[in-house]
Amino acid sequence: MNNKIINKLQLDLLKKHVGPFLFCFLTLMFLLLMQFLILHIDKLIGKDIPLAIIFELIITNLAYMVVLAAPMAVLVATLMAFGKFSELQELTAIRASGVHPMKVILPVLISSILLCLGLAWFSNDLLPEANHKSRSLFIDIRLKKPGFDLKPNEFYDGIDGYIFLVEEIDSDTDSLYNITLFQDPTRNTDRAFIKAEKGYLFSENSEMLSLYLFNGNMQKFPPTTNRYKTTVELSKFSEHRITFDLADLAFEKSDPNRRNKSDRTMNIQSMLVIVDSLSGEISKQFDNVMSLTNTLPDVNRGNEGRINRFQDTFDTEKDTTLLTGSIVVNSQSKLKDQKKLFQRSISNLNNYKASLQNVQANINFRTKSVNRYLVEIHKKFSIPFACIVFIILGAPIGIMTKRGNFGVAALISTVILTFYWISLIQGEKLADRLFVSPFIGMWSFNIVFSIIGIILLIRLTTEFRFVNLFSKDDQ
Repeated sequence: MNNKIINKLQLDLLKKHVGPFLFCFLTLMFLLLMQFLILHIDKLIGKDIPLAIIFELIITNLAYMVVLAAPMAVLVATLMAFGKFSELQELTAIRASGVHPMKVILPVLISSILLCLGLAWFSNDLLPEANHKSRSLFIDIRLKKPGFDLKPNEFYDGIDGYIFLVEEIDSDTDSLYNITLFQDPTRNTDRAFIKAEKGYLFSENSEMLSLYLFNGNMQKFPPTTNRYKTTVELSKFSEHRITFDLADLAFEKSDPNRRNKSDRTMNIQSMLVIVDSLSGEISKQFDNVMSLTNTLPDVNRGNEGRINRFQDTFDTEKDTTLLTGSIVVNSQSKLKDQKKLFQRSISNLNNYKASLQNVQANINFRTKSVNRYLVEIHKKFSIPFACIVFIILGAPIGIMTKRGNFGVAALISTVILTFYWISLIQGEKLADRLFVSPFIGMWSFNIVFSIIGIILLIRLTTEFRFVNLFSKDDQ
């Protein structure tokens, strides 16, 4: 009989999770999507970008939103489900029937483990490729030039080699008035300054645009052999036509595979290969440090015999005493030789110091790169693992609140998630700057929240109290 009750309660508790989880997940995805559009809407409008490219950009960015939204939805759903569970006095009922509360919580915990494994796979296999495509599209959009969009009394330089200034535009007839055009020199055209009373634009096709000008004048500046002289050609025209090539204004999608990948666009296997390579380079740099020696400079040829005889005395006596710079300098009879040797020694030491600083800079750079990749590797596991952490933490908190409504759950989850994401972001920054290890940066608050949740679960499901440990010691 107890098994039937347990199975029914377990199934009922799982059902209470499904609805809130899906609602919160879709709501969070919508909010993250709106945040993305608000941040990047200025990069998408006014550039004649195909609608299919915009949809592709949104879809590829949904991948990272899934990884962020799923743990947050788990927390809210857990607070609501267990809050409702406690509000209906079901916890008291199962305790009275002799059923351990952990038996009811266990299926939910197993479900969170399965979700964690799924998110970890998603983060490693699908998310990097989606991030890579999204990054490639962002670069293509950023490199695309703005469309041909003239505005009255505003300079326009959207077409290479030309600057436009139009005082008046008739929107009904698309006529342009009081036109000023600056033309840069190219292989086929000279530098020119063109003014016209009237004109209009006519699109020949999707790649060609013609500007017809009427009643104007042109000043050309053809190149001369004498750089100190400038030749100006003045001419008037009743009608003049200029054709522009708009091929450069069209959006072109590049192949993402031709672009280099960063830490957020690589899977764990690829990053581990780079980490191993960088670790090997760091070992080589340490070997270079050990091989660097500061040898004493050579002395003048006239004093070589004296120094050699001085060194021979140490060799014959097999003395291990260090031959210091002061002894060598004092062994020179001439002050000029002493100064010369002293200056060479200082120069050698400065070179040695510069070599050490260079090696240190190389080691620090590679160490930061290793940490950055290790942080990304740990992140692919720590964020999905938050699904388990939020079950362990959310279940006892939901039971203690005894409220299964969305408002209470949203308020509590906002506080917890704020601390969690701040800790995750700051932990990543500290690890990137070598203040903490990547493991501590990415897992510290997962561990802290798990410990708090386990303590609360022990307190709610057993009669054990940690305070009793200290009270027994006092007795």
